[in-house]
Amino acid sequence: MKPAPTSTRFKAQLLRPVHSSGEQIWAFVVLPKNVSETLPRRGRCTVVGTLNGCPFQSLLEPDGQLSHWLKIDSLLLEASATDFGDTVSLTIAPAAEEPEPDIPSELQQALHDAPAAWQVWQSTSIIARLDWIHWIESAKQAKTRAKRIADACDMLAQGKRRVCCFDTSGYYSKALSAPKSIDE
Repeated sequence: MKPAPTSTRFKAQLLRPVHSSGEQIWAFVVLPKNVSETLPRRGRCTVVGTLNGCPFQSLLEPDGQLSHWLKIDSLLLEASATDFGDTVSLTIAPAAEEPEPDIPSELQQALHDAPAAWQVWQSTSIIARLDWIHWIESAKQAKTRAKRIADACDMLAQGKRRVCCFDTSGYYSKALSAPKSIDE
């Protein structure tokens, strides 16, 4: 039996993203490096925690600086009675088990159309699937995303279980980063 993950407490300021692309209002927090270092990986990982006492579960994203950032949706902002610029108290711990990731619809269709790729996909670990999705979603252009989906299906169909040559932390490639804050 695995020991229960240790919780880490810290305070941070809620930042307003420069671009929210017409979505509902959301905020974000960049985790201090010492907090991020308590997590099991530098890439995407799921945490459970509280924001000013309100419980949440969220997928942390890498910030490209060997740390992570946390997106705080409008529901959690409302439940915690917080707003941009507020300093909040957070407690986080790695999720006991990484949940199955949501598969983007384009990838889901491509895997459906490629049975050999789907079979290998199903046999990979949740972390491996999370990394494949992360690699695809990190593409900045639709054309690149489409190519990565096709490449992923080809690689999976050939039995490749993990995406290689992709820095999930964004540190070496600078492909990944925290959102820009209006206050920057």
